This record gives sequence, C-alpha cells and structure tokens, in this order.
Amino acid sequence: MPRYALLVEYDGGPFAGWQRQADQPSVQGAIEAALARLEPREHTIAAAGRTDAGVHARGQVAHCDMAKTWDPFRLSEALNFHLKPAPVAIRACATVADDWHARFSAVERRYTFRLLARRAPATLEAGQVWRVMNPLDLGAMQEGAAHLLGLHDFTTFRSTMCQAASPVKTLDEIRIEECDTGAGPEYRFHLRARSFLHNQVRSIVGTLERVGAGSWAPEDVKHALEARDRAACGPVCPPDGLYLTGVGYPDDPFC
Repeated sequence: MPRYALLVEYDGGPFAGWQRQADQPSVQGAIEAALARLEPREHTIAAAGRTDAGVHARGQVAHCDMAKTWDPFRLSEALNFHLKPAPVAIRACATVADDWHARFSAVERRYTFRLLARRAPATLEAGQVWRVMNPLDLGAMQEGAAHLLGLHDFTTFRSTMCQAASPVKTLDEIRIEECDTGAGPEYRFHLRARSFLHNQVRSIVGTLERVGAGSWAPEDVKHALEARDRAACGPVCPPDGLYLTGVGYPDDPFC
C-alpha cells in the first residue's frame, strides 16, 4: 500500500485534541473521515505528536496508507475538499517509503507559544493567543529560560498523567521574543527538542510568565527544575496560544 506524508495545519479550538475519540471531534478523526470518502474503508493515520484539546498546528505531520497510487497533489486537494468545513488543511503531501513513520522517523519537534499582553480582551485572535493583563519583563524571562536549556530531569514541568517512560529530556532551544503586532505587546516562546513531555511546553511558559510578571525571580526557575517535583511548577498556561510549528526529519519529505 503506498504511503503518504501529510503536512497538516489546524485550529485546535473545536477539537478535543489530535487523537481520535469515540464521542468527541478530533483532528485525526476528521482526516480519517476525509480519507474514507476517497477510499471507502477504515483508515488509521499516525502523527508526529498528539496535541491536546485547543492546541493548534501549522506544521503537524502525519502519514496514511492508501490502497491505490495517488498523485500527491491530487490527494491533498481531494482531502482538503472533503475536510470542509472543519478548520483543518493539508498544506502538502508527499510519497514516502513504506517504513517511513511520522512519529518514529522524526528527530525534532518545534513549538511556538503566543502570549498577548493587554488589558482589553482579544477579539480577532480569541482562542489563538493567551492574553494576560500587563506587559512582561522580557529580559527576566530570557534569564529564567536559560536554566532549562540542555539535558535535564523535567519532572517538575510534566503532567502527572504523562505516560513517557522517563522525565529526562534535552531542550535544544528556548527563545523568547517580543513582537509589536499593533494589537499590543506579543511575546513568542519558541521551543525545540527531539520530543516533549505531556504539558511540558505549557508548564514552562506558565512558569516563565510568572518570572516576567515579577512574581518569580529568574533563578527560581532553576530551583523549580532541580526540585523534580510537580508541585514546584508555576501555573500551567491555557492551550490557546500553543502551536506545533514544525517536525524535523533526516530527509524532509516535503522538499
């Protein structure tokens, strides 16, 4: 059966997450239903990462197996037609080897979190950003974030429901920038690693927001990390501003 890689973008707001669920809408379920319109049967796709409810993606990657050979462009166009009106789009499609796997072939994941600081509620970007009331100290957050770079036990920054075998991960990049969007100061947190623990990004951003607000000192992030205790973590921020922006492979199938 020919295998295809799919580059997927979606608004996570209407979904209970990526993973198929029996009684709630999911991104996986929407794509599998569209595939069934093209080849009537049960379809099971795999993704690079299972995003939670409300989390968005600009660069999620999944793969599917088809019974017949499709031109990749025609397959993406057909899927996009049948995905309407769900806020899911196939940005690109490529033929891959039979043993290529969206999750297990990946060597890195990239996330961006958008935080908007202003007193007025977000209207045009409601559900797309996390709004806080006051501007944050960018330098303090950058100083706090530096303690998280590299190989660490991230027990403090993972959900108690995380199913990963080990809390030890290597955070290859954490970069924070302040952007003038015209709608108020927006802080963007860019994180890159081979893999992430459940709720790790939202736990890190929620903690760093406390640093930016002045409630935590930058070195408190180091103490929280070293505690290896979930209770030492700052608040877990909402999913609204979180985006899976890209997945890295030894050979990019979409190039």
